[in-house]
Amino acid sequence: MPMVLVVDDEELVVQSVAAYLRADGVDATIAGDAREAERVWRTRRPDAVVLDVRLPGASGLDLLRKMRQDADRTPVVLLSGLDTVDDRILGLEVGADDYLIKPFSPRELVLRLHALLRRGDIRPEDGMRPFTVGPLTLDPSVRTASLAGEVQTLAPREFDLLMFLARHAGSTFGTRELLRRVWGWDFGDDSTVVVHVRRLRRKFEPDPSDPVLLTTVRGTGYRWATADELSAAVGGRAPA
Repeated sequence: MPMVLVVDDEELVVQSVAAYLRADGVDATIAGDAREAERVWRTRRPDAVVLDVRLPGASGLDLLRKMRQDADRTPVVLLSGLDTVDDRILGLEVGADDYLIKPFSPRELVLRLHALLRRGDIRPEDGMRPFTVGPLTLDPSVRTASLAGEVQTLAPREFDLLMFLARHAGSTFGTRELLRRVWGWDFGDDSTVVVHVRRLRRKFEPDPSDPVLLTTVRGTGYRWATADELSAAVGGRAPA
C-alpha cells in the first residue's frame, strides 16, 4: 500500500484529503507544519507528498527546496491559494510535480496523486535497458542521461519527458498531449510542461536561451532533435 504524506495546517483539509486517500486504498499520514512534515518525510519515506505552500514557521516552498537540495525525488503536489502563473511556475521550479489551487476537489487531488504514483521511480531491478539516439543515452534503471559524455541525473518527470521525446525524436507534441502521454493526465496546468522543458534545456542545451536540442515549434509544441541533429549540435563538445 503506497503512503502519502499530507501537509497542511488546516485540519479540515488534511482530514478530508486523508479520508479520500484511505477510501482509495492509500495510506495517509498527516502533518500540520514544516518541522513535523520534514521529520515524517525523512523517517517514513512517503511515496508522494501533498504540501501546502503556506505553513506555520517555514513555508512549504522552503521545505520542498530543502528536500530537493538533499536529492529527494519524492513526487510532490503543492496546494496554494495563490492563482497566478508566476506562483505556479515558482512552485514547479522549486521542484513540485503538480500544483493545485485552493479550494480544490479532493477527488481531483486523489486522481492526480494516483497518476504520480503510477509514474514513480523506476528501480534497477525493473530491468529496463538503456535507450540511445545519436550521442544521447538514457538509462531508466538509474534515471541518468548522457549526452556526448556529460552525465545528468534527472528528476522522475524530467526523465519521463526526455525519454518520451527522445523515443519520438523529430516529432512535435503540444503541452496537452505531453500532459496526457507523459504525466498520464487528462487535466493539469500547461505550466507543468513549460517548467520541465526549461529544466531540461538548462541541463542539456549549449545555450538554454537559444535551444537547438529541445526546440519550440511555434503554435504546435516541443520537439527533440533527431540523431543526426544531435550529433551535429554537440559534436564539438569535449567529453566530461
